[in-house]
Amino acid sequence: MTLLSVPPQAAAPDAGGAPFPLAPAARLLPALAAVYRAQLARARVARIPLLFVATFQSLGILVMMRGVVDGGQTSAARSVVAGSSVLVVAFVALNLLAQYFGKLRATGGLDHYATLPVPAASVVLGAAGAYASFTLPGTAVTAAVGAVMFGLPVGQLWVLLAVVPLAGAALSGLGAACGLLAPRQEIATMLGQLGMSAALLLGVLPVDHLPQPVLWLRDLLPSTYGVEAFARTFTADPDWVLVAGDLAVCAGVGVVSLAIATWAYRRAVSR
Repeated sequence: MTLLSVPPQAAAPDAGGAPFPLAPAARLLPALAAVYRAQLARARVARIPLLFVATFQSLGILVMMRGVVDGGQTSAARSVVAGSSVLVVAFVALNLLAQYFGKLRATGGLDHYATLPVPAASVVLGAAGAYASFTLPGTAVTAAVGAVMFGLPVGQLWVLLAVVPLAGAALSGLGAACGLLAPRQEIATMLGQLGMSAALLLGVLPVDHLPQPVLWLRDLLPSTYGVEAFARTFTADPDWVLVAGDLAVCAGVGVVSLAIATWAYRRAVSR
């Protein structure tokens, strides 16, 4: 992060007493890379135990649901495996990121980023990307174990390379916005927990067992489209047009949610 600090000569006066102009702000991509590396280094030690908890939680849900959902090529089995896999992303990208930004806002940690000549989008995207990066191993393990447990094909697990970043972007933006807009840290934590609970209940439970009003709420949850895209790949002949459509919705929601999170960051550091 030292590369992003304001150079000393920016505030030094010249011979005539007028200060030199400040150095131009860092460009978006270099600033994003710097924030991402810093966040990744910080989260590597602190978040790996929590990632283990998220993966263990999803594996436990698979075991529990195996007792009530038959294996084989059934829509219920596909929903359970896909929902449990994406739940790892929701736990880290939505729940933990809401808590992280809520803590930064409550303790004044955002002041550090506010003093750096970096675009607001690079701070939000860098933190979101770092948190989402930790979810791919846990998601892959959960998907592989679930596919074997429920007798589903494992040949299309590569689609997680698209599902995880797109669903992660949508959920990370939502989590960051919750943390930055919540008036207190406790409320940010509560919102993150509620969001993860919604991803659990609306993503893992088979849609055939849900009433229509709950299905409408399910359609509003960003992770739903990642779950649907992944679940479609467990069939013998996946409809890749529908898969691409669900992923496109994830991407669109991700752009909107990250834009809202960027606006919330600017609002928080200016107050």
